Amino acid sequence: MKNMIKSFASDNNAPVHESVIRAIAKANQGDAIGYGDDIYTLDAEQKFKELFGRDIAVYFVCTGTGANVSVLDHITRSYHAVICSDKAHMHQDECGAPEKYAGCKLLRLPSEDGKVHVDQMRPLMLSLGFPHHAQPKVISITQSTEMGRVYTIKEIEEIAAFANEFDLYLHMDGARLANAAASLKVSLADLTKYAGVDVLSFGGTKNGAMGAEAVVFFNQDLAKEYEYTRKQSMQLLSKMRYVSAQFSALLSNDLWLHNARHANEMAALLADKVKDIMGVEITQQVETNAVFAIVPPEAIEKLKRKYFFYMWDATRNEVRWMTAFNTTEEDIENFVEALKEAL
Repeated sequence: MKNMIKSFASDNNAPVHESVIRAIAKANQGDAIGYGDDIYTLDAEQKFKELFGRDIAVYFVCTGTGANVSVLDHITRSYHAVICSDKAHMHQDECGAPEKYAGCKLLRLPSEDGKVHVDQMRPLMLSLGFPHHAQPKVISITQSTEMGRVYTIKEIEEIAAFANEFDLYLHMDGARLANAAASLKVSLADLTKYAGVDVLSFGGTKNGAMGAEAVVFFNQDLAKEYEYTRKQSMQLLSKMRYVSAQFSALLSNDLWLHNARHANEMAALLADKVKDIMGVEITQQVETNAVFAIVPPEAIEKLKRKYFFYMWDATRNEVRWMTAFNTTEEDIENFVEALKEAL
């Protein structure tokens, strides 16, 4: 594909943050013990504990899918089921990896904004104890959701209480957790650990890192022997220092927050500038760094000649525009002008 002026397709398309690049270069000095027994991994673990408390267990992995799948594989058995939204990344965009490697069934609940709710899940509990049905064991929520929406602390607490009521585990796919925390103006710990989450897939890649994700266990019992699951899941990197160093950079001086806050602000700016344009209809409340809009198909094709972005729902000409830590106000201005010309 030819180079585009600017990508509004995904924050995955953004470059690696300069501070992260410098951290990688600094780690690239001399020898270091492999597989995580190095000073860079120790430092990154310490920074996670400063954020979430010392009573956690954190493991570094290289992909978001790897984080999700290895967690589900670790905390379920093959006859278990995972409750998630029908918009969830593990359902839509992980090529069946959760089912293949964890071996459990995904129970998908319909959702317009990517959220799941207790009243939807309660009927599924009728399967508990019935040997002909897969047994619900995990609730997986995405923060922020694939539709750019955020779960409030209260909403997470309600789901956590429901999970406890039925002896289920609460997993959070936090690929864009930083954006959600920035949006809600709350701490990462308040949005996860103290809200009742058992285990978190913590995203770094979409926030300025390069192939850096983490699994954080708040429920210490679930963490037991995860190191073996990580190895079997092919997520244990030999040169771990290059992943760990990235998290040390992201978690220093609130870089993770600055990156997420800026991405959110750029999405809000974009939404504000397009909301009154004739022919454009914003379809989701803009809470993080994603803007969903219905645009006439002829305008979409013209705009795609200059910018890279994804068609979200072709049946109704809905597109997704995403911003990142490196999106500038000038990028937004140029994109809006191109959109107006296309229309």
